[in-house]
Formats: sequence, structure tokens, C-alpha cells
Amino acid sequence: MEAGTNSTPLEAPRGTYPARVDEKGRLKLPVKFHEYLKSFGQTEVFVTSLDGRIAQIYPISIWRQNELLFDQAGEDSEVSESVNFLVSHWGADAELDGQGRVLVPPELRRALGIEGEQVMVNTFRGRINIYSQSVYDEMLAAAQERASEKVRLLQTKGLK
Repeated sequence: MEAGTNSTPLEAPRGTYPARVDEKGRLKLPVKFHEYLKSFGQTEVFVTSLDGRIAQIYPISIWRQNELLFDQAGEDSEVSESVNFLVSHWGADAELDGQGRVLVPPELRRALGIEGEQVMVNTFRGRINIYSQSVYDEMLAAAQERASEKVRLLQTKGLK
């Protein structure tokens, strides 16, 4: 795969899928996620966490957009600096290998408890989210609370 940016990446996969972080710390992505990342025409990604609970994989071109946001924070520069510190603490550049594996930084995978474990992955705003099973279960339970009310609200806003 050549460096550079593809002008038309694939649409991000929909749904949540199981994946596994092996004993060497490599996340084996489901095929659709691997194809999605490859469609950017790059092998470089940035793996981090925004909150220390959920990990994210960013195609490097999308991560660069976040770096611009940090640089242009203006009156929110203190918030920007704080979030940038966290993502730098947890994060590292990584390469997508030919088998669809990405190395999760050691400190991050240990903090999230995902070494040698099954995880759940989905996409949001161009990034791939990585959830430990316990965090995923917690978020699913929270999302299910008053789900019918949430759906009705969104239906009034046009949800089909």
C-alpha cells in the first residue's frame, strides 16, 4: 500500500463487531474495518483513547484534522491542551499490517484490560472505537434505559 490519501475512502462499516487483541497486543480487525482503513490509501493510523475507557483507531488523515482543531482552539486552548495531553499519554502511531492487525500501545491496552481479550469494535465520525467487554456491556445497559422515549424524541426530529 502506498503512502498518500485516497480521495474517496469507503463508507465506514455500520454495526458493532467482535474482535480480539492477541497476546502481543495486536488488534485483529474484522475484514470490513480492515478494508475501510485500507481505503484511505495509507497504512499509518493513530491509536489512542480520549477518556481512558474506550480506545480509538484514527486513519492518520482524520487524526490530522483533530490536530488542527487542537492548534486552532482559541479561547478553548486550555481544554485543547488537556485533551491533547491525554491522547498523547495513551496514544501512539501504528501501522495497519496486511492481515488487518494494529498494535494497541502497551499502556493503553493494560489500562483498558484488553490484552489477550475479546473486544467490541464500531465506527463513529471516521474513527474505529474499541470497547472492552465490560465497558461495552455498561454502555449498552445505559443506552437501553428509556430507549422508547429516546426513539420517540428522535422520531419527532425525523427518524424513520
